Amino acid sequence: MSCSNSEKNRVGREEGEQEQNQHVLRGSVEKESRAVVKNGSITAPQLTIDRSLLVDPKLLFIGSKIGEGAHGKVYEGRYGDRIVAIKVLNRGSTSDERALLEGRFIREVNMMSRVKHDNLVKFLGACKDPLMVIVTELLPGMSLRKYLVSLRPNKLDLHVALNFALDIARAMDCLHANGIIHRDLKPDNLLLTPDQKSLKLADFGLAREETVTEMMTAETGTYRWMAPELYSTVTLRQGEKKHYNNKVDVYSFGIVLWELLTNRLPFEGMSNLQAAYAAAFKVQESIYAP
Repeated sequence: MSCSNSEKNRVGREEGEQEQNQHVLRGSVEKESRAVVKNGSITAPQLTIDRSLLVDPKLLFIGSKIGEGAHGKVYEGRYGDRIVAIKVLNRGSTSDERALLEGRFIREVNMMSRVKHDNLVKFLGACKDPLMVIVTELLPGMSLRKYLVSLRPNKLDLHVALNFALDIARAMDCLHANGIIHRDLKPDNLLLTPDQKSLKLADFGLAREETVTEMMTAETGTYRWMAPELYSTVTLRQGEKKHYNNKVDVYSFGIVLWELLTNRLPFEGMSNLQAAYAAAFKVQESIYAP
């Protein structure tokens, strides 16, 4: 559903990794999904991705790695004649872990395919076998995090900061209007367009659909940008479920806005976890540099 408005290759291990990825992609075809129950546990949940969203893995070429996160790696590559970003997700080592990660992959694909906006990275397609892959447009610029670091100790021009803030707000408004909570809004997931005049939000790996009755797990992004209700002392255990809504993204937006205006991190000098607890216990932090 659309919204209204609307390093060079590394040697050694990374080259071997690219060759391995390319080998499993080459000559493979998409297989029919199936649910397999073994010893009482589901080893592969039924694929519920619409066939129109699937890309032909034989047309994918994986190039140099350009990013890495907790749930996968991102490569520059090609799909046919188009230069793209290829996100290869981890599959897990146990049947339960594979089922969990496949479910997350399916949700990410379905949510990305539903929303289209100028401030969201454009989804192009996905494939599940032989690798779980998400293909998006490639933004050759840098992340907002790297851009801000490159400017220090200087700040962004105020008009630029406000324009970036509006870009983020529009992206979040689109997601929330479609019942999606991003849950991992931070400068690392905001990418500059080639002209460095606007931002696009990426990485839906932790995004969830917001419902009235369903409780969501406390699996989270980075503590410094997380709303306190996601890591309260009452529910901190991984996988524990609790109620929250899209206001958790609004909190994260406030932290990013602070960074845009000050080019500093709130509670600088603290670890991400220490900073999160300082915020939860209402420790005041001045917006003015010392």
